[in-house]
Amino acid sequence: MNVKIDPDLCTGCALCTDSVPDVFRMGNDVAEVINAKVAPEFEKAVKDAAADCPAEAIIVE
Repeated sequence: MNVKIDPDLCTGCALCTDSVPDVFRMGNDVAEVINAKVAPEFEKAVKDAAADCPAEAIIVE
């Protein structure tokens, strides 16, 4: 599974970074993906973060 963040949509609320700090981190103004290839143990948490993202900025592929 791969994940990315649309920086044009991200509001920098840090919900994803708080939920899955092994996958997401805060950049200057928006969240960033540490590694686009998600390890299997984080897949459910990343899907949950994407579903909970208020800006719908997390894209799971």
